[in-house]
Amino acid sequence: MHFVTLTTDWNKDDFYTGAVTGAILSSCKEVQVITLSNSIRSYSVSEAAFIVRNSCYHFPNGSVHIIAVGSEPSPEGRLLAAKIDGHYFLTADNGILGLLGDAESAEVVAIERTGGNLAESFPALTCFSKTACRIIQGDSFSTLGTPVTDYKKQVPLRATLDNNTITGTVIYIDSFGNAITNITRELFDRFGMERKFTIYVQSKHYRITRLNRYYSETTGGDLLALFNSIDLLEIAIRNGSARDLLNLNTDSTIRVEFS
Repeated sequence: MHFVTLTTDWNKDDFYTGAVTGAILSSCKEVQVITLSNSIRSYSVSEAAFIVRNSCYHFPNGSVHIIAVGSEPSPEGRLLAAKIDGHYFLTADNGILGLLGDAESAEVVAIERTGGNLAESFPALTCFSKTACRIIQGDSFSTLGTPVTDYKKQVPLRATLDNNTITGTVIYIDSFGNAITNITRELFDRFGMERKFTIYVQSKHYRITRLNRYYSETTGGDLLALFNSIDLLEIAIRNGSARDLLNLNTDSTIRVEFS
């Protein structure tokens, strides 16, 4: 069994997902198409990268991941196929490959748009679906297109260090309204050296002085912080939405001050 995943900014009620899924199933045998998300904010490459990066490597090696976010054509736009750590990624040349992990080891080729006028508005259907099937059917990666090295690479936003403070940023809000930051457990432990700390949310309006292991360690409605399953610092409200109650969004600043 082969796997193809879809990550898009298409509304779940649109026909796009069904069309791409049907095209793949009609052309490939023994393949399963799985939607990682079709609710990415429109054109949000960073949100798509977060979803794909933290999902794709749980799939078997050889899986193909179509990222149809920001893939609308432009005169200078290219469509890319990349091979990273045994997985294949099909995406527009919009910088997302630099956000997916070990971009330096990536093999990348530019693939041709096919399908005539239809390809101009729907490359996921006309180009990505066909390229995914070629990969599944065993075509050599080098035959998929022309090798490129000058593709766009966005750089992940990193937390910064200053004196005794880590300054991080909310990079994702999950479906519960929990705010996930770019502060890693490794950075927190290495820089903090087991010192006492205060986490400041929304300037100094809200303060947290301990880390939870579980959400349930905090009373319902109370503010908490923990390192989640991907080892990123998360700000949450037990049985509530930190996004709504604390007015948090992506790009909100979270500070950790160590004594």
